[in-house]
Amino acid sequence: MPYQHGVRVLEQPTGVVAPITGTAGLQVVFGTAPINLAENPTAVTNVPIIAHSWEEAVKQLGYSDDWESYTLCQSMYASFKLFGVAPVVFINVLDPATHKTAVTTPAAVAISSMQGIIKATNTPVTGILKSTVVVKAAADSSTALVLDTDYTLDFDENGYLVVTLLAGGSAASATSVYVTYTKLDPSAVTSSAIIGAASSSGETGMEVLRQVYPKTGMTPGLLLAPGWSQDPDVGVVLAAKCEEINGYFSCEAFVDINSGTGGCTYYANVKTAKDAAAISSPHVMALWPGMKFGSKAFWASAIWGALTQYTDAQNDDVPSLSPSNKSLPITGTCLMDSSRTEVLLDQTQGNTINGAGVSTAINVNGWRSWGNNSAAYPSTTDPKDRWFCCRRFFSWWGNSFILTYFQKVDNPADFRLVESVVDSENIRGNAYVSTGKCAAAYIEFNEAENPVTDILNGKITFHQHLAPWTPAEDILNILEFDPDALQSALTT
Repeated sequence: MPYQHGVRVLEQPTGVVAPITGTAGLQVVFGTAPINLAENPTAVTNVPIIAHSWEEAVKQLGYSDDWESYTLCQSMYASFKLFGVAPVVFINVLDPATHKTAVTTPAAVAISSMQGIIKATNTPVTGILKSTVVVKAAADSSTALVLDTDYTLDFDENGYLVVTLLAGGSAASATSVYVTYTKLDPSAVTSSAIIGAASSSGETGMEVLRQVYPKTGMTPGLLLAPGWSQDPDVGVVLAAKCEEINGYFSCEAFVDINSGTGGCTYYANVKTAKDAAAISSPHVMALWPGMKFGSKAFWASAIWGALTQYTDAQNDDVPSLSPSNKSLPITGTCLMDSSRTEVLLDQTQGNTINGAGVSTAINVNGWRSWGNNSAAYPSTTDPKDRWFCCRRFFSWWGNSFILTYFQKVDNPADFRLVESVVDSENIRGNAYVSTGKCAAAYIEFNEAENPVTDILNGKITFHQHLAPWTPAEDILNILEFDPDALQSALTT
C-alpha cells in the first residue's frame, strides 16, 4: 500500500435494500428454473422453495435470463429486483432425472490459459449438470481425469460451465480436453408437468400447493404460472386450485390471456380470447398483454403478482386495496410473440379490456396497472366476486378466521366459547374499520342458525358481515357554465 499523506475519500458500493415483507399476498409461482446452477440441484424439484431475497432465490434455484426456458426467473426478477417484496414460494417442475439430454460423444473443449468453456458447434452450452461431466485428455481415452486433482468445474456469470486445468495435474499442459455430460432440457417440460398429479409416489406440479402451508406456516395468497397460464388447461386448473387448499383455505390467481404466437393480438378481441380460454372464476384476475422492462419481456402475471404483494405489504399486510392504477416499473407493453411486438393502449382501449373482465396497463403520466374486475365480470355483478380486491379480502379474512380459532376446536361448546369468538372478532373488526381497511366487519351468533340438533352434533355456526371498500372506479365531475356568475362579474 503506498504512503498516504493528505485527505482521501473512499466510496462504498450501495448496499442491497432489504425487501419489504408481506404474506397476505404470498405468491406461489409454478414453473421451471435453471436448477443446474442451484446449490443442490437434486433437491428442488416439485417441492415448495421459499425465498426471502434475490440471493436466497438464486442460491436455491439458480437464475438465467432465458425466461422462455426458465419461467420462474421472471417472477424472481419482478419480485426481488423491480418491487423488492418477499417472501415468495417457488415450485419448480423441471426434473433433472427426466427432463434431460445426454451428450455421449466426447466434445472437444479448447483450452487457453488453462481454461475452456464447454461448447457445442462453437456455442457455449447451458443447463449442464455439473455432476454428470466426465473429462478426458483424449477422445478415445479409457481413463477420465480426476476432478479437483486434474481440473475444476465452475459456472461463469452467464451460466456456462468452465473447465480449469490444475497445475501439477496430468493434463496441465493440454490445449484441449474432451467431455461428455448431461444437460437440462426445459423444452421437454409440458403443461401436464405444471398441472401435476398426486400418487402414492408423491405430488408434482400444482398438487404441491398442498405442501405450502404445512411447510412454511403461511397460507398461499396468490397463484401464478407466468409462461404457462396462457395455456387454457393450465389456467383452468390454476383457478380451481384457489379453493379448498388443504381442505379449507382460499386464495386468488393471475392468469395470462395468450398474446404469443397464435394468441390474441388486438385489444378488441380480448373478450373472445378470454371466453375461449374459459377464464371466468371470481378468484382469478385475467391479464393481457405482456410487459417490458428494457430488453426483458414479462408475462403480465409476473408483474401483477409482485405488484399485488407489494401493495398489500405497504398496507399493513392487509389485502384491502386494489392493485389497479398503481405505478409500474416497466417501459412498455407488448405481445409475447418472438418479436415482442409493441402494444400501445390508450385509456379508452384499456377500459374496453376492463369491460371484458381483464386487466392491463396504460401509460398515463407513467405506466400504471389498469383494471379492478375479476374474471367473473361481466357475468356477475356481486361486489364480493366482481371486485378483485373485495374477493381477496374475503379469502384473506376467512383464512385468518380458520387459523385464529383452530385452537378452539374440540373445546366445550358452551357460552364462554361463543362469547370469546364473538368478542374477539368484533374487536378485530373494529380495529380494521377504524384504520380504514373496511367499512364494516362484525360477527353474530344467531340462535336461529344454531338449532339444538346442530349443537348436539358438535356444530356451531357464526354469521359474519364484511364490507370491504369497493374501488372508486368511475369518478365523474359535472361541469356547467354559470351565466349568472359571468353577469355578476361584468356588472359589479
